[in-house]
Amino acid sequence: MSQGKKARVFSREFKLKAVEGMLAGESSSVLARELKVLRKLLYKWKDAYISGGPAALRTRGRPRKDQAPGPPPEARTARAELLQARQRIAELERKVGKQQLEIDFFAEALRRVDAALEGQCGQGAQRSIRSSESKHRKAD
Repeated sequence: MSQGKKARVFSREFKLKAVEGMLAGESSSVLARELKVLRKLLYKWKDAYISGGPAALRTRGRPRKDQAPGPPPEARTARAELLQARQRIAELERKVGKQQLEIDFFAEALRRVDAALEGQCGQGAQRSIRSSESKHRKAD
């Protein structure tokens, strides 16, 4: 029988040391080689650290009931603050882009409704939405 590799279990201190090295600007590739871990793991630990602080770097297994996750702590380093700010900016830019798409969609829909109503008015039908006509002109 061949024996498979047993998964390594890393302590919180080990993970914290690795994350602090990354946040200090050390290359993830070099750090991964030195610590003999996958780069993917380093990034996973860093993301967990940024979102939840040192408490998020827990060891394997189910967390104890008395260790309920609380609000994320404030960033400890300027680099961590910068990363959090960039994530927040990206999130807000996505929201603004989505809102702009909705505004464009509804503006086009309004133009089409106005054009359809004007087409009906040209055929002798009386327009029933006179009060909203001035509102549309103010918006343009």
